[in-house]
Amino acid sequence: MLDTRLELALSSEGLVLPEDGQIAVFHPSTGLDLGELPKERCHIIHDFKPFHDDWVSRGFSVGQTADAPYAMVIVCLPRSKQQARAMIAQACAASQGTVVIDGQKTDGADSILKEMRRRVTVQGPISKSHGKLFWIDPAATDFFTDWEAGPALTDGGFWTAPGVFSADGVDLASALLIEALPEKLGGHVADLGAGWGFLSAHVLTRDTVEAVHLVEAGHMALECARHNVTDPRAKFYWDDVTTWSPPHRLDTIVMNPPFHTGRAAEPQIGQAFVAAAARHLSGNGHLWMVANRHLPYEAELKTRFNDVTEEGGDARFKIFHASKPSRARR
Repeated sequence: MLDTRLELALSSEGLVLPEDGQIAVFHPSTGLDLGELPKERCHIIHDFKPFHDDWVSRGFSVGQTADAPYAMVIVCLPRSKQQARAMIAQACAASQGTVVIDGQKTDGADSILKEMRRRVTVQGPISKSHGKLFWIDPAATDFFTDWEAGPALTDGGFWTAPGVFSADGVDLASALLIEALPEKLGGHVADLGAGWGFLSAHVLTRDTVEAVHLVEAGHMALECARHNVTDPRAKFYWDDVTTWSPPHRLDTIVMNPPFHTGRAAEPQIGQAFVAAAARHLSGNGHLWMVANRHLPYEAELKTRFNDVTEEGGDARFKIFHASKPSRARR
């Protein structure tokens, strides 16, 4: 973990914290101990709402984007290599001092280290707890401008960005769900875990829809959705689906919920989405949901709704239609 490797780097491997100035930490996971850093000078950059709020609750200064310049930047590598490169380029542009990169081997730390060594002198690395920490000095930060990346149009004409779910194009599960949706969805609809807006864009082709509420925990994903869904009936919320509250009861909810924050499957995330949908729907409301076939959502659906049917899919995905929530009160 970063906290273990950072402590070792500072105590015996030559990494030195700046004496003054802000220290930015990009994309740290929740639960990390950053006790080696001066809290009053530490600025967390995280665009994932639950992690953002967790760092705020711990008393840290937190933002969604970098507010350069910084005296040092620490990058915690994400799973996406394209996103990792973009974050390193952003860190190099934002730092007037050392740029530190940390990550687990399962998140591609070795690969990123090899790529960076081909360009500049890398100090470290510190290998511990199945990961690596290494750093470059300020003179080396100009060698990564070609790694910069932001929102861009896909071949299908949608805006996506590195690290956003299904950044390369339309997700197959979402495409299946679109085919299954009925023509009439009611006036008030929500897209829980809206991503870059694919489901919402199709829901808004229905003339009877009065409003679609796009709820997404990823700030960059929601910014992409704003590019993709320009209909004035769209309402955007950077929020955690499990704690968000709509302005009123909803007629329909559509969703393709995430099932992990790391590498391992976490079906409890989707189950929490189901529970949230039941809370937000009217007594006669409808949930349309797509999920991987191996994920166990049937029991939660039957607990939360009086009527649950499987409405097709394919060998990989299943589509559920649930109606009449049994626990409609908030």
